[in-house]
Amino acid sequence: MSTPKISDVKIAVIGLGYVGLPLAVEFGKQFPVIGYDINETRIAELKEGVDKTLESSKEELISATQLQFTANPEDLRAANVYLVTTPTPIDEHKKPDLRIILAATRTIASTMNPGDIVIYESTVYPGVTEEECVPVIEKVSGLKFNESFYAGYSPERINPGDKIHRLPNIVKITSGSTPEVAEFVDELYRTIITAGTHKASSIKVAEAAKVIENTQRDVNIALINELALLFNKMDIDTQAVLEAAGTKWNFLPFRPGLVGGHCIGVDPYYLTHKAQAVGHNPEIILAGRRLNDSMGQYIASQLVKAMLRKSTRIENARVLILGLTFKENTPDIRNTRVVDIIAELEDYGISVDAYDPWAAPFEVEHEYGITLKSELEPSTYDSVIVAVAHREFIEMGAQAIRDLGKPESIVYDLKYVLDKAESDLRL
Repeated sequence: MSTPKISDVKIAVIGLGYVGLPLAVEFGKQFPVIGYDINETRIAELKEGVDKTLESSKEELISATQLQFTANPEDLRAANVYLVTTPTPIDEHKKPDLRIILAATRTIASTMNPGDIVIYESTVYPGVTEEECVPVIEKVSGLKFNESFYAGYSPERINPGDKIHRLPNIVKITSGSTPEVAEFVDELYRTIITAGTHKASSIKVAEAAKVIENTQRDVNIALINELALLFNKMDIDTQAVLEAAGTKWNFLPFRPGLVGGHCIGVDPYYLTHKAQAVGHNPEIILAGRRLNDSMGQYIASQLVKAMLRKSTRIENARVLILGLTFKENTPDIRNTRVVDIIAELEDYGISVDAYDPWAAPFEVEHEYGITLKSELEPSTYDSVIVAVAHREFIEMGAQAIRDLGKPESIVYDLKYVLDKAESDLRL
């Protein structure tokens, strides 16, 4: 059975978060697009031109003249190409949690017609598309893989909060379940990706390429984090060392810090899961994950030691954390590791306040049980931690940040927002 022609494409984007909405907007400028999400509140907001992720402006939403939003799965029947952009998190045991992507797959399968194509963008381990998702489609739809429906994989490369590297100007990996489908998928994405595409030789190659992109970054950051721990013991300024080493043309510019978010702190667990399933123990990847996951505890312990050196009473001491999102200048709180610092400090009996002008208070409360401060209180805290380099904190400057604390308070700068002389502690 032949695939649709590009001129006849009708797209459904499943999941309208940080990945799905920009995709729906770009395709909606050229093709009929159904933007589907199970969150009815999200759909209502998008219909009013409001994107709380701040990835798409009202003007951009308006420019997608062929894009319509819906929470009704029956509306998906009009599509012949499905793009799945749902989250792929890990569970409490740090194992891949495929429930959301498989639920989306079942929804699609119940509305598909012969000849349709399903393209996954969600980050997965090699084999998920063909070994986990395709059998679900076959079972629910009654269609036969590569005979009456087809699959593709084109991993997302969205960088939340980045207004320079956006969907059209980031090279896109594409793949398909047959050579003809691979060419179709590549041609489809070339209509919106000005930076060009890279057609992978198979779906599994494309899946593997995605999952190692962030695993590589995770391991590199783990190395720098370990060096920071070492240099702190040696009373050497880590930032100064990295600046000096960075004068060599091929030194990689990584910095120490917390590793969270929807990708870097999650993707390595997808790869290690598959590695262990085929009998390989991924020592370097897991070592990097363990070290990066321990940074919140390390930061808290360093602060407590510094407070003790100043004879600050630890029990009932007050600490302010500036920033809760997983990175700067974005409302994205997914898998933020700032919460590890909060939990560890609270275990010491310390009262912790968090302030973040970007994060949505309701989402923070719902996801982490943390009530954000609505305004800053000067001369209140025994310590202040600059955890996220939001532009607002940079603009505050050292004195305004220090004024939030008591006279003998400690300022711990995790993100090198301040000069060395302006903070008491740095990673």
